[in-house]
Amino acid sequence: MKKALALASILMIMTAMAVAMPVPSPEPFKDEPQSKVLTGRVLDPQDNPVAGAVVYLTNTRTRAVKTYIAGKDGDYRFPGIASNTDYEIYAQSQGHKSDVKSVGQFDSRNQINVNLKIDTK
Repeated sequence: MKKALALASILMIMTAMAVAMPVPSPEPFKDEPQSKVLTGRVLDPQDNPVAGAVVYLTNTRTRAVKTYIAGKDGDYRFPGIASNTDYEIYAQSQGHKSDVKSVGQFDSRNQINVNLKIDTK
């Protein structure tokens, strides 16, 4: 009986200690950002901005497409793109299209700059 009472007491103390101890939450990898920012400019062959060009960003895994209309300086910006995903990007304006460029998940930069050239002739 004394053994059972002692065992029960030890078990209760251990349970109370386990409940009272904080459990650390898992932290994300500190070296890897959760998202990236993709920026750039849409330019013609003479490096002049192509205002109003439509920039297409395609997730290569899901094939989901985001678009952005370039500003008066040809600038575009895609904030919050996933760091663990590959993307393809290109621009179109007045029936002309730039080359397709890739943005890889292994690119460790937080901000990626990709300029796109459209032959507007």
